[in-house]
Amino acid sequence: MVADKGKKMKVAEKGEEDDDNYQIDEALVLSIEKLQEIQDDLEKINEEASDKVLEVEQKYNEIRKPVYDKRNEIIKTIPDFWLTAFLSHPVLHTLLNEEDQKIFKYIISLEVEDFKDVKSGYTITFNFQPNPYFEDTKLTKTFTFLGEGTTEITATLIKWKQGMEMPNGVNEKKGNKRPFIDEGFFGWFSSPVRKETVENYQDEIADVIKEDLWPNPLSYFNTDPDDEEFEGDEADEGVNALH
Repeated sequence: MVADKGKKMKVAEKGEEDDDNYQIDEALVLSIEKLQEIQDDLEKINEEASDKVLEVEQKYNEIRKPVYDKRNEIIKTIPDFWLTAFLSHPVLHTLLNEEDQKIFKYIISLEVEDFKDVKSGYTITFNFQPNPYFEDTKLTKTFTFLGEGTTEITATLIKWKQGMEMPNGVNEKKGNKRPFIDEGFFGWFSSPVRKETVENYQDEIADVIKEDLWPNPLSYFNTDPDDEEFEGDEADEGVNALH
């Protein structure tokens, strides 16, 4: 009988312990549910804030447009402006081979334009004078963000004049249907695939042009490419970032 009484006491204690654990688990679940509700509220606020930021960005893009146009008109009067700005940039100068530099002398203007819905993409456009290299007077590369990390890239198929196919670094080897691309700006611009959809795509060159060069190209035009800050490790890091 004593043994049975001891067993009953242990069973009772275990039951009380289970009740305590149940109460703790229930309280934990309620706390997590409340926390999730608060997190959902924060997400709604963040989404609303993002929408407001986009509205402001779109508004100021419209305000900037005529100012950018005015800037382009002045740049047209400065010989080799974009060539000099590219060559003075610690990263972009690595893209221009000797032939590219000759072609860049014919650039009239560079334009970077966000879509009206700024989060959906942007276009980079190079406008050229008539030149001995290709028929085009406008080359564009467009990045369209389709959602879920997917990007559609389209670029102008350059119409090279006879005998001028090599400056863009693209050439058909005999017996090889796939073109090879040497380093150079036009190799980047006119990639073999003219239209493709890529997941988790990032184009470092486009990012540098859009986010760094385009906002203030004068800062690079006025920079001596031989400045120490553009030499050594920093320039090497820029080159590595593009490959």
